[in-house]
Amino acid sequence: MTDTQTGPLVVLVGPPGAGKSTVGRLLAERLDCGYRDTDADIVAGQGKEIADIFVDDGEERFREIEAEAVRTALAEHRGVLALGGGSVLREGTRALLAEHPVVFLEVGLHDAVHRVGLDAPRPLLLGNPRQRWRELMEARRPLYTQVARVVVDTDGLSPDQVADAVLAALELEKR
Repeated sequence: MTDTQTGPLVVLVGPPGAGKSTVGRLLAERLDCGYRDTDADIVAGQGKEIADIFVDDGEERFREIEAEAVRTALAEHRGVLALGGGSVLREGTRALLAEHPVVFLEVGLHDAVHRVGLDAPRPLLLGNPRQRWRELMEARRPLYTQVARVVVDTDGLSPDQVADAVLAALELEKR
């Protein structure tokens, strides 16, 4: 990493179960840099879980908070950055991401279910989680693809294999 670098080395986007947190930590370790997750930033800053923000304040307010968290992290963080699954919904955020090395970690429903179970407290997956996940992906896949410099299909791969694929795709060297 050079002193003249602006912004993160890698920004990870994708749906729940894609491996953003797990792979992000592995990448940070391999690149000898910090790891940051905007969902964790939001929880720390708001003093409550994301599901509670949705219930107490609504999705629109959450998206405002999320957009600010992403903007701040992109300006401050120089390592590996994982974004929440819906952060690509705002046009302003997508415009900011155009300047950064974004990797879309693609995952199919089968692997996502095995990784996160889809019974975790995820406010946008209430009701029929599998159907809601499919609907979210239909809406978000084009946005993930739009912001991504690289798409890595994670289906059937271990976190180490996904990290290797990201490093190779972005031509970053392990340390």
